[in-house]
Amino acid sequence: MTTPEARPVPRILIIDDEPQIRRFIKISLAADGYAPIEAASGTEGLERVIQDRPDLVILDLGLPDMDGQQVLSRIRELSAVPVIVLSVRAGEAEKVEALDRGANDYVTKPFGIAELTARLRATLRRGGQEEGAVQAVIEAGPLAVDVPHRRVRLDGREIKLSKKEFEILRLLAAHQGRVVTHQKILREVWGPAHIDAMQYLRVYVGQLRHKLGDDPARPRLIATEAGVGYRLVVEG
Repeated sequence: MTTPEARPVPRILIIDDEPQIRRFIKISLAADGYAPIEAASGTEGLERVIQDRPDLVILDLGLPDMDGQQVLSRIRELSAVPVIVLSVRAGEAEKVEALDRGANDYVTKPFGIAELTARLRATLRRGGQEEGAVQAVIEAGPLAVDVPHRRVRLDGREIKLSKKEFEILRLLAAHQGRVVTHQKILREVWGPAHIDAMQYLRVYVGQLRHKLGDDPARPRLIATEAGVGYRLVVEG
């Protein structure tokens, strides 16, 4: 009789210069069955990314030796590891910049550990979906987006979309569960010359929601991240 192989314990790298924050997160993660790794600076954090190959990074932006946004960019040059930014910087511009630099999620301090670990679990579940990977059919909950045939099914029923509506949905589905910034959608769907054309985007997202039967006040599919972008809701 063969015994099943033990599932590897996910390694979580915490890059934060506040010892009490690192300790708080470390204790909580260890209790949930994760293997936490600590780094107190950007330089140490980048070394840990290379040496320890973590499964996820929790990154503070206010680091003593370099700005966390720069650390995020360097991580993206080194690895596709998922990154959750954890910062006191709550401004929309900071969130947009971090997401555009490749962050998978953004949590502001002060934070609840239950929310952080829930976002961590969701991010790890999506970790196998390689960024930019080409999929013939992207499945996201009740949605099936057939990229080569430009068809969309919702609960098995075909939904007719315009070209722009389809491209917006395809982009959101390819990054399901993650915030896609307004600028990224406008750049990829309309082109670089239209990254400030917010009114176009609002109109088309409104049309898309209507066709999908989605209520923006209680979204089942497309959630609004105020001032930042949109996210395709992934349940479970």
